[in-house]
Amino acid sequence: MKPIRVFIVDDDKDLAESLSIALEGSGCEVEIAYSGEEAIKIFREKDFDIAFMDVKLPGKNGVESFLEIKKMKPGIKVVMMTGYSVEQFLVQALENGAWGILHKPIDMNKLLEMLRDVGEQGILVVDDDPDFVASTHDFLSSCGYRVFVASNGEEAIRRIHSNSIDVLILDLRMPILNGLETCLQLKKEGLPVPIIIVTAFSEEEKSSIDALSLMPVSGLLKKPFDPNDLIDAINRLKKCRTK
Repeated sequence: MKPIRVFIVDDDKDLAESLSIALEGSGCEVEIAYSGEEAIKIFREKDFDIAFMDVKLPGKNGVESFLEIKKMKPGIKVVMMTGYSVEQFLVQALENGAWGILHKPIDMNKLLEMLRDVGEQGILVVDDDPDFVASTHDFLSSCGYRVFVASNGEEAIRRIHSNSIDVLILDLRMPILNGLETCLQLKKEGLPVPIIIVTAFSEEEKSSIDALSLMPVSGLLKKPFDPNDLIDAINRLKKCRTK
């Protein structure tokens, strides 16, 4: 498994460096920035699995920096850190997609628990057929996977913003946002997730399937399919991502 890439943004150099040492000792790759402006510049050039950002920073504060970074990297997970009572800033950050809050002095056990959640990615099953969702959820869970579910594309995109999704299993025919529209929206928002399309209407949906051939769709399964074929497709995707 690749190491988790962590970004620490704090103007308290002693705290930032001590966190870096502790996280590197846990097998993470760590980078540090000491201001919001520096963090934004680094984010333009690099990707991270999670960032821990102080609220009170010189120049741009942590929330202002987070909002700018979120526009560049919509899927980034940012945890706000604070040693002060700055409720209005924290509410603003959470409303705009901050992944969590850590209060100083930092509880290392809570921080490491957040890292475990980042490292333990899951599979998102998106289908408006409750029977298919339930059976697929139970089967994948029994195989040891962490499984999330959604009934339409709009809900799926919200899930992807708030959870680490390793593979997306996506039906083509759904309300609100169908499978093709969901893929287009993910592409627009810069959220690259490997996708396995599932459909019971491969002939009727031929135009959508042809359009998806130009997008990062990694597999197609026609319902009904052997559940073991789904496991094989997931394993192929996971192997590709760890190379």
